[in-house]
Amino acid sequence: MSVLLDIVHGRMVYTRRVRQLASLLAVRIRRGAAVLDVGAGDGALAARLLKVRPDLTIRGVDVLARPRAAIPVDLFDGQTLPFGDRSKDVVVCVDVLHHANDAERLLSECARVAREAVVIKDHLREGLLAKPTLRFMDWVGNARHSVSLPYRYLSRSEWQRLMSQCGLRAKQWDEKLDLYPVPADWIFGRRLHVLAVLVPDAEAVRVSQVAPGGGQPRA
Repeated sequence: MSVLLDIVHGRMVYTRRVRQLASLLAVRIRRGAAVLDVGAGDGALAARLLKVRPDLTIRGVDVLARPRAAIPVDLFDGQTLPFGDRSKDVVVCVDVLHHANDAERLLSECARVAREAVVIKDHLREGLLAKPTLRFMDWVGNARHSVSLPYRYLSRSEWQRLMSQCGLRAKQWDEKLDLYPVPADWIFGRRLHVLAVLVPDAEAVRVSQVAPGGGQPRA
């Protein structure tokens, strides 16, 4: 059953998804950027992105070691990225935050490491039967790889709140990604996905630095 699922998912979903996401990322990252791929998995997406954009340098991190990853991938604890402040131009986080034990902590870490932007692709809990549909997709794509499945999906307003808490704002926000062929996209695409380019929000950072009692920003 597992082998059959791998074959069906690989042929009908995974390959197209990787190709389409690589194309979408390619036009959102500046030339020559140093990129960190958080939750890189087997490195297939990063490898495809490098084919489209050979001017980039990409390194990955993940909580699980995958055999024969297509790019260099370092292990990390899922919370603290093993890189210095502003040490990468762009941090990419594709379908990772809804698996995180603490999404705010991880997104804040991505913001700390990124000099220019954090590019996320994740899910939206919006529309008819959104959560059960996303749960099914998550299980099919990840259960056999022992990936944690907390099934925590955010609405648009919850994403906005999370970004603000991390001192970020959406410079670009796209919900029509065409990840699946028609008619599958009518069920599994819809507005269940988002690709966003996040940049520092000076106002959110200023507010977050004010002490709880209404004191002055910390030095």
